[in-house]
Amino acid sequence: MKLSAPIRTSILGATVAGLVATGLLVMPAATAAPTSDGPSAAAAPDIPVASVQAHLGELQKIAEANGGNRAHGEPGYKASIDYIKGKLDAAGFTTSVKEFTSGGATGYNLVADWPGGDEGQTLMAGAHLDSVDSGPGINDNGSGSAAVLETALAVSREQLKPAKHLRFAWWGAEEQGLVGSRNYVNSLPDADRSKISGYLNFDMIGSPNPGYFVYDDDPAIEKVFKDYFAGLNVATEIETEGDGRSDHASFLDAGIPVGGLFTGAGRAKSAEQAQKWGGTAGESFDKCYHSSCDTTENIDETALDRNSDAIAHAVWQLSS
Repeated sequence: MKLSAPIRTSILGATVAGLVATGLLVMPAATAAPTSDGPSAAAAPDIPVASVQAHLGELQKIAEANGGNRAHGEPGYKASIDYIKGKLDAAGFTTSVKEFTSGGATGYNLVADWPGGDEGQTLMAGAHLDSVDSGPGINDNGSGSAAVLETALAVSREQLKPAKHLRFAWWGAEEQGLVGSRNYVNSLPDADRSKISGYLNFDMIGSPNPGYFVYDDDPAIEKVFKDYFAGLNVATEIETEGDGRSDHASFLDAGIPVGGLFTGAGRAKSAEQAQKWGGTAGESFDKCYHSSCDTTENIDETALDRNSDAIAHAVWQLSS
């Protein structure tokens, strides 16, 4: 029997509604119209903490094979540079090793550029790669170095096409007084220095009794990190222990906006901080700070994981 058009429409509508109600038919979600504000930044991928830890394991092996450390002027430092450079070269970065001299020894900075993006607006992320003479320097600062490396490798895996140009860096002789990063910043022509829209620094992000500290030097960068941790329901505090003691100071002194993360060094965790973050009150954030026990056993995996993901989040957001 042939039905009239109004009846067919009524029956069809009832049938579709019934199938949706019973879960047998899933209707596609409506696509939101683009806003006048333009596209939002893509979400950063998860940074696998196991991959970051694998890099730390390699840095530990390098130290063990080279007198127990990765300090400026020692063979373990150059071997660390070679390890990271090899990973970046294979991932499609343009890398350069820049030499300088400090204390009568040759030092090295490693700089890696991701192709594309507006070089007039260059976002940098970096960490110092050298340890002190007394140990392998896995938290200080293998942790920041490995997380920055894995974030850079994620950029390659995702074939990110940021609006801004992306540059990653690993500094030498930080433990001698920020020598490598100061050499880099001071050697840039004014025109090139003015192209750096921001520098993100990561010096110790896996402390075994961790805090969650955010640099407050630039409000916009600070907000990106604070909002990220707020989304994890992790409280943060302003970073004060390392003020002026890490490589961001080299950029800040040149008028470049800076930001970064830190999980604490030799200062003791307060009772209030232990209540907020867990861990042990009255004990240093890193009891092996600048010591021979700063090995792969001296890392809090949760802090390393959270901070590694926060680095990627900031790189994706601030380069969009």
